[in-house]
Amino acid sequence: MFQTFKDWFWLERFWLPPAIKWSDLEDHDGLVFVKPSHLYMTIPYAFGLLIIRHVFEKLIATPLAKAFGIKEEVRKIIPNPVLEKFFKYSTRQPSQDDIYGLAKKCNLTERQVERWFRSRRNQERPCRMKKFQEACWRFAFYLVITIAGLAFLYDKPWAYDLWEVWNGYPRQPLLPSQYWYYILEMSFYWSLLFSLGSDVKRKDFLAHVIHHLAAISLMSFSWCANYIRSGTLVMIVHDVADIWLESAKMFSYAGWKQTCNGLFFIFSAIFFVSRLIIFPFWILYCTLVIPMIYLEPFFSYIFLNLQLMVLQVLHLYWGYFILKMLKRCIFMKDIQDVRSEDEDEGEEEEEEEEKEETTKDKEKDSLKNGLTADRNLIPNGQHGR
Repeated sequence: MFQTFKDWFWLERFWLPPAIKWSDLEDHDGLVFVKPSHLYMTIPYAFGLLIIRHVFEKLIATPLAKAFGIKEEVRKIIPNPVLEKFFKYSTRQPSQDDIYGLAKKCNLTERQVERWFRSRRNQERPCRMKKFQEACWRFAFYLVITIAGLAFLYDKPWAYDLWEVWNGYPRQPLLPSQYWYYILEMSFYWSLLFSLGSDVKRKDFLAHVIHHLAAISLMSFSWCANYIRSGTLVMIVHDVADIWLESAKMFSYAGWKQTCNGLFFIFSAIFFVSRLIIFPFWILYCTLVIPMIYLEPFFSYIFLNLQLMVLQVLHLYWGYFILKMLKRCIFMKDIQDVRSEDEDEGEEEEEEEEKEETTKDKEKDSLKNGLTADRNLIPNGQHGR
């Protein structure tokens, strides 16, 4: 059964142009060609990157964050088994009736129960240190892989002449630089997918999952069908903008707003040029139009371009949020990542509620002492002199 499926899955007509067989891509005369079995190494390499990331965050990102003045926040609350059980198994946002019942059960005031739930919710929100560590790791990887990608591509003819991408396809040998560029990039996206559960929760969590899966699927498919040359161009177009986004986030978490705004403008410009101009009008032209000069339409050609179009839709999706942030920056002189941390809005709301409650408590204390907030009254209701 499995062997039958395997034989069907690897039929030449699904992967290769007409009249081309897998035997045409076997190693010979010192030339090495891509093999699907190469992709097995991306999983252990992904776990290796997770280990490197852990060490990097401890030894480099954390000291760097402290140098920027970011401190590790310790949020302590008074343990309460009843409230903790309700928080874990019922809801994190209790209704007024729930608060009333829990207050009676725990012999607390309703205000104390509300404060406990607020503190408990804050305890689970990621601190700035964690956000900075994640951004710092992504910045470091994108910087290294972009420099490596430019070094790999600068002397390749297909980086300057798109017609060279398809010259000799699919009998194009695999270069060592292409192997490491592909494998490391795929391993990185696997590591991001594995760490989604522990990373900072974002509003566009689903979009991130789709993006990572689409990236892995696209790279895996292009590897097996030997679309290596076009694949390296797609990767460099994506990586070159991400450096600036992650660096902007780092400075945002550090409180360097002007530097963050400047880096974000650079990121926005590179994003719109690379992903909304170069990608659709050069890369998609290279994968959609030019192959038809050399070849007849075949399955992998259609499937490859469908995946690239899904990626372009995601570019438009993120471009929409980037425009919203630019509008906010231009008219409000401040950048808030509206597509990113979901916790930030909640955190601001919680802080506002705490301020309101603190003000109310002070007013109540003042009234108990016979004084209003402006200290104009005395206990007998007489005006002070």
